[in-house]
Amino acid sequence: MDNSTLNRDFIVIKALEDGVNVIGLTRGTDTKFHHTEKLDKGEIMIAQFTEHTSAVKIRGKAVLQTSHGELSSE
Repeated sequence: MDNSTLNRDFIVIKALEDGVNVIGLTRGTDTKFHHTEKLDKGEIMIAQFTEHTSAVKIRGKAVLQTSHGELSSE
């Protein structure tokens, strides 16, 4: 693991219901799905943006914690 990976912000996603989808989207000229996870109620995922991931899409009820604060999806 290089230092550029260690210095990236993490986001914490906690599912508030079964079946919350966390979808990673690619960087570049064409944005595409590259990774999908399904979380059940109470499960937590820790994620970060990388050279391949430019965005994360959340489907379902979840709480997200970032260095910028806490958000809820509905």
